[in-house]
Amino acid sequence: MKYVISLLMMLSVSTPSFALLVGKVDIQNVLVSVKEGKKVRDQLKDEFEKKRKILDSEQEKIKKLQQDFSKQSLVMNDKAKVEKEKEIQQKIIELQQKSLGFQKEIQEMEGKMKAPILERIKTIVDQVSKKAGVDVTFEMSTAPVIYAKSEKDLTSVVISEYDKKYSK
Repeated sequence: MKYVISLLMMLSVSTPSFALLVGKVDIQNVLVSVKEGKKVRDQLKDEFEKKRKILDSEQEKIKKLQQDFSKQSLVMNDKAKVEKEKEIQQKIIELQQKSLGFQKEIQEMEGKMKAPILERIKTIVDQVSKKAGVDVTFEMSTAPVIYAKSEKDLTSVVISEYDKKYSK
């Protein structure tokens, strides 16, 4: 029994306190700040604008159909009114479907364009974290560290290192 108590006392005295240095990186900030990320954002914005113009044009056509219908509905018979309303409703549904399709296209395009950048960011985060001597690095928005005795924000260093290594 004395032996166990002595052993526990020695362990409690001789065990050093464990300190953990936490690193944090805002990946979204990195994505929008690196040169390559800005190019992707500009390409996506251009594609979005093209799609928006198509949708705006079709929406204008629908408005014109609705205005024409309003003017002509007074002299139309009931059957013609129903047919015209169905036609307008179908155009609206088609426009909504096209809009959803465009959104999906842009999301897929964004995923494909950002994937290689995210892979390279991961490599840079690993290198920067090792160089900074942090024990663990968290992505700020998905796993925010509420409290850490010691923490380092590595975001600006990651941006700088990424652009040094991958800017074209």
